Amino acid sequence: MERRKLIGIGAGLAVLPVLWALREVTGEAGKGPWHTDTAPLEQAFPLLGPLTDAKWVSSRDNDRELPSPELVISGLARLAPGKLKELTATYPFVTEGPTEDFSSWFEKPLKGQGPKDPRWISSKDLDRDGFGYQTNLWFDSRSDTVRFWALNPYGY
Repeated sequence: MERRKLIGIGAGLAVLPVLWALREVTGEAGKGPWHTDTAPLEQAFPLLGPLTDAKWVSSRDNDRELPSPELVISGLARLAPGKLKELTATYPFVTEGPTEDFSSWFEKPLKGQGPKDPRWISSKDLDRDGFGYQTNLWFDSRSDTVRFWALNPYGY
C-alpha cells in the first residue's frame, strides 16, 4: 500500500472516536431524527414560557463528518394554551412567515413537519439580533405552534 493511503486511513480512523465522543457528550447517541425535549428551548426562549411539545434539530447534530462550529437550533414547539394570546396582547405582530421550509442540511428531518396551512405571524420585539446571536420566531395563530431558528441561542 502507498504511504499516502495508509496515512489517509489512519487519519480517518482517528476521527471516528472524536465524533463518537461528541455524540456521547451532547446526548445524541441512540436518538431519533430530532430532539423532543423542551427544557433547552425554554432556556433559549424564556418569554415563550413552558412548552408542551417540540421537534427540533441542531447544527451540531451528526449528519455529516464534522459538526458545525456555531450552534444553530431550528424547529417547532407548541405553546401552552393561552400563551400566544398573551404574547399578541403584549407585543406588536405582523403577518410574516419563514421564507423556506427547513432548507439547511441539518434541518432535513423537519421538512414538512410544520402545521398544515399555517397563518404565520411574527414580532420583531421577540426576535433577538446582536451580541453574536440571532433568533427568528414565527407563530401559527391557528395551532399555537412556534417555529424558530436561532444562532447561538445561549449567548456563547
